[in-house]
Formats: sequence, C-alpha cells, structure tokens
Amino acid sequence: MARPPLAGVYARLTAATVSAVARPKHTRAKEPLPPPLPPETRTVGQLVAESIKLYGAHFRSAVPLGLGIAIPDQLPRSAAAVASPLLLTASYVGASLIVTGARPGRRGIGVAFAGGLLAYVPFALSYLVLGFALLGVAWLALVGLVVPVALTEGGGLRTSFRRAIRLARADYVHALGSLATLAILYFLVRLVLVLLLRGFGDAGARAAVFLGDLVISPLLFVGAALLYFDQAARAVSSRPNPRRRRNAEVPDADDPHAAGRPDAQVEPRPAPGGQP
Repeated sequence: MARPPLAGVYARLTAATVSAVARPKHTRAKEPLPPPLPPETRTVGQLVAESIKLYGAHFRSAVPLGLGIAIPDQLPRSAAAVASPLLLTASYVGASLIVTGARPGRRGIGVAFAGGLLAYVPFALSYLVLGFALLGVAWLALVGLVVPVALTEGGGLRTSFRRAIRLARADYVHALGSLATLAILYFLVRLVLVLLLRGFGDAGARAAVFLGDLVISPLLFVGAALLYFDQAARAVSSRPNPRRRRNAEVPDADDPHAAGRPDAQVEPRPAPGGQP
C-alpha cells in the first residue's frame, strides 16, 4: 500500500493541532462550566486550563512565540547554545506583554530581557551540563517571574529579582508544580507528533518536532507569565496575622479574682426541663 505524501500528512496534522488550540468559543456545552477560581486559590490544573484559554484567545499573536524553541531545535547543538537564550527570552518577554497587557518603555523591556537572560543561564547549565531538567525548572520557579515583574512593576534589575523571589516564596510549591506541569504537557504532545510521523524518516520527525515546538511551546511562555498573577495574589493574601495574646483573649484571664459578675462561659445555668 502506497504511503500518503508527507506534505499531506503534515498539513492535516497542522490543521488538527491549530483547530484544537484555537477552537471557537461557541462550542455547545451540556452543562455550564463553574466560574474560574481567583488567582490566590487557583490550582495547577486550572492555571493550565486558563493558559490554554488565553492562548486560544490570542492565537495569532501567540503562535510566533513558539519560534523561540522551534528554531533552536532545528539548529546544530553549538549554534542552538548561542541562539536559544536570546530567542527563549524574547518569547517569554512577548508572552508576558500579551498576558499582562503592560506597555512599558524601552528601559522596562531592557530590564525584563536582561533578567530573563540571567535567569535562563543556570537553567541551561543544569539541563545541558548536568542533565537535570527538574533542577532547572526549580530554579526558574524561584526567579523566572523577574520578566513579568520588570514589565508590570518597573524598577531596576536587582529590585525585579528581589520581587520575583518574594513572589515565588509566597507559594513555591504552586509555582514549581505549574511550570513542571506545563513542561510535561509540552513534551508529551510533541512526543505524540513525532511518533505519528516517525514512519516517514528523518524529514517527518524533524517536521513533527518543528510543528510541536511552534504550536505547543507557546503554552510554556503564556502559562509562566500567567503564574505572575497567581503568585502576586498569594503574596498579598499570605501576610502574617497579628500575634495573638498568650492568654488567647480569655475573659478575666489577667485578673481572675477581680470584682464583677462571674464569667458567662462558666456561670451556672438552670438545668433543661426545669429540673433543679
């Protein structure tokens, strides 16, 4: 049996992937969906769902963000090591501008780009040299919010890093889990595309990798930028409560023998039913 042309298979997969991501909002639903939780209580799964929804709403402007991963993956390793930090940071800055709606000046964009580069270098070393991707994700969960912080809140590079670390510490487990989930989703979808086209040789595998990077990887940047709102809300709502008194504000605890009526909480009361 003759195989279908590679161009036709690639075109069908591209159309299916694009339609799945940018599906119209008027899809008929059997039951109304519950309202999304506010950022301070949003779970990892809901963050991923909101990222997909936001990506679909800005599909045309967000798809080019995937070039930050698609281009380095097609280059030799030496060339990718040089291009990857610049392109990835540019995609993250672009996603943060889309998600936050910020309109900073040149200085704000420059600080965000410089902060993104500094945050990416340890991640690249942990992944390329040590081979520990999770260690790099843990580092990005700690300092990666420097890009949306610089774009939305302004300030210098040092101030933005301090603020990013403060936001990450508000709920580090949520930040780490969100980034790890987005990364796993991206790699799984790309793996499926590669397996579907592996029968067409190296050309089909490379086309599948490029398609997966281009269409799926923007979720990484959109989700990482959306995480800024979750952590900022958690940082506000996690302020320490005022210290309580050691006596727990029990009535008459300061002077139990003071004059006055007995404590209402221990005052004798009539027995129920009129019994003595």
